[in-house]
Amino acid sequence: MSSLFLRTLRDDPADAEVPSHKLLVRAGYVRRVAPGVYSWLPLGLRVLRRVENVVREEMNRIGAQEISLPALLPREPYEVTGRWSEYGDALFRLKDRKGADMLLGPTHEELFAQLIKSEYTSYKDLPVTLYQIQTKYRDEERPRAGILRGREFVMKDSYSFDLDEGGSKASYDAHREAYQKIFARLGVRYVIVAATSGAMGGSASEEFLAESEVGEDTYVRCLESGYAANVEAVVTPAPPARPIEGLAEAVVYDTGSTPTIPTLVDWANAALDRTVTAADTLKNILVKVTHADGATEIVGIGLPGDREVDLKRLEASFEPSSVALLDDADFAANAFLVKGYIGPKALLANEVRYLVDPRVVDGTAWITGADEQGKHVVDLVAGRDFVADGTIEAAQVRDGDLSPDGRGPLVSARGIEIGHIFQLGRKYTDAFEVDVLGENGKPVRLIQGSYGVGVSRLVAVIAEQTHDEKGLAWPREVAPFGVQIVVANGKDAAAAAAGEQLATALDSAGAEVLLDDRKASPGVKFKDSELLGVPTTVVIGRSFSNGVVEVRDRITGDVAEIALDEVVGHLIGERA
Repeated sequence: MSSLFLRTLRDDPADAEVPSHKLLVRAGYVRRVAPGVYSWLPLGLRVLRRVENVVREEMNRIGAQEISLPALLPREPYEVTGRWSEYGDALFRLKDRKGADMLLGPTHEELFAQLIKSEYTSYKDLPVTLYQIQTKYRDEERPRAGILRGREFVMKDSYSFDLDEGGSKASYDAHREAYQKIFARLGVRYVIVAATSGAMGGSASEEFLAESEVGEDTYVRCLESGYAANVEAVVTPAPPARPIEGLAEAVVYDTGSTPTIPTLVDWANAALDRTVTAADTLKNILVKVTHADGATEIVGIGLPGDREVDLKRLEASFEPSSVALLDDADFAANAFLVKGYIGPKALLANEVRYLVDPRVVDGTAWITGADEQGKHVVDLVAGRDFVADGTIEAAQVRDGDLSPDGRGPLVSARGIEIGHIFQLGRKYTDAFEVDVLGENGKPVRLIQGSYGVGVSRLVAVIAEQTHDEKGLAWPREVAPFGVQIVVANGKDAAAAAAGEQLATALDSAGAEVLLDDRKASPGVKFKDSELLGVPTTVVIGRSFSNGVVEVRDRITGDVAEIALDEVVGHLIGERA
């Protein structure tokens, strides 16, 4: 350690919000260069490479072959698939000196499809899976939490190409199993959840989420059935339609100043001869949708008044188009939109596409805006007084909601996305006409799969899940060193020599050793040892004069006194 490029810090970095960010910086694993951009220092790089190797070994086991494509890419392939515009502001775009549009690759479906098209011509060449472990770039609007959400990050992305649906499913299943082995070896606690495909396209899609309270992803699961899904992928069970015959006629009331759901509910309970809750009201939200071709449209969204809009679910419902709430200028340009009093009738009369929550079924009666200042309509019946253009998943999913499989309530939790697998189908192979000659001599359009693992993010995830109040506590599979030797009294020549000899013996036996040979105080050395998180620490301290050292397990907290001449056998035998 006297020559290791390492400086530990006693104070948390000012911009750090989560434990992994604080500890990785304090322990000298990473250093911030710019928002969302970090340098990997020696200890951090050792952990990153160990995670990479676990991923690489499991990918190789399923027959995948590693290659490396450039991160600097031309615009044209992404223009062909529409993702040059679909990615929006998250894409790093630039021009070369000749004015040609380029980008920094966020993911490489297009390039891999083109590569297969240029190299393979026969069904005999298939199936094939290629992968790379490479730095990716996404211009995150709010990079945060250190390397958990950065603008530059290391990812393993692999791509399978198959002749038929059966082969595609086999490739998908092989990756799913490989991912479970990767995360098991890394000691990560995770769940597999159904997910949306987003800008990637395709059909089947699952996310691997590391369990974490600081995660940005919310997922839900049903403890009775085992159902699990990212909230964006939850499909709301629609109740059965109700009979319309005999329902009260819709009546418009002067409701005064009631632009919000709470004020409307208060009015209804005072003015109507019945008990009214927010769930009896129909809230109408207006959004502006921008499509890939640049065209925009206003869309109305109706949902029960006791439900808030979940922006992630809303955005997922419109992908690959982007969506934003209407601003004051939009309202001013559309006089029929009376803010706070919007109802379905004015939207439909002015040819505004109107989508409703799946709970808004025929025969349900609602209190909603009457499209006039200070007025609402009571008992407006879906299917009788208005007919929506379709349904949309935009409402927040709450604990206690019925699971889509109908077998119990949902409970929510937070997680960090560490892997995502997609069955892309033929979206990209159609775009580039990736065909081979089949066994019958006719062209066969290939089926593609895409599979990602956040390699650098996993470093932070492991730190997040394994740290304690003293510092990092790495699992042996990824620790930068297997053993740290702390010579408590660095001024004791005999103790220092014993530390050197023990380090050499452990190194010869196959252990990777970090020797704290600094002249620092024992207190500083012990604090740094706990902060760095090496799994096993051997302390050459007060008992050294009796030929005994202390062996501390950073993960379990166990402490044992071992004879100095037995330490190597003890530690190597333990590892075996």
